[in-house]
Amino acid sequence: MSSTTVNQGAMVVSCLRYRNAAAAIDWLCDVLGFERHAVYPGEGERIAHAQLTFPGGGMIMLGSVENQSEWGKLVKQPDEINGCETQSVYLITPDADVIYAKAKAAGAEIVIDIRDEDYGGRGFTCRDPEHRIWTIGTYNPWQPPKS
Repeated sequence: MSSTTVNQGAMVVSCLRYRNAAAAIDWLCDVLGFERHAVYPGEGERIAHAQLTFPGGGMIMLGSVENQSEWGKLVKQPDEINGCETQSVYLITPDADVIYAKAKAAGAEIVIDIRDEDYGGRGFTCRDPEHRIWTIGTYNPWQPPKS
């Protein structure tokens, strides 16, 4: 079986966990521009599972932190590992300056200020309220390189 056959229709979706998933959903929608596709409440104030889409394409899945399941035991939050992150999400947007202004106004910690990149595009990196790292930029790796 060729890799084309195996990967037909395949895509990648980032999955994140938040201590206050409901507040994270609000922030991700209000500040970064995601839209609620599906939100499934769990027990109490927990979010069992949520799917947020980004206009133009892309989706993330997220839910409340839980450390009891087989999968939950494998995941650490930034506050459990000295504020570090072991992965981050890159969000492609046609205008990074607009989201930069919203992120600053919302009090996001800007860890790399907005700038034009040597490899093309313009972007910045910030932390969300639970210290997850997000890079937002206009560089689109799907576009052919400029010669």
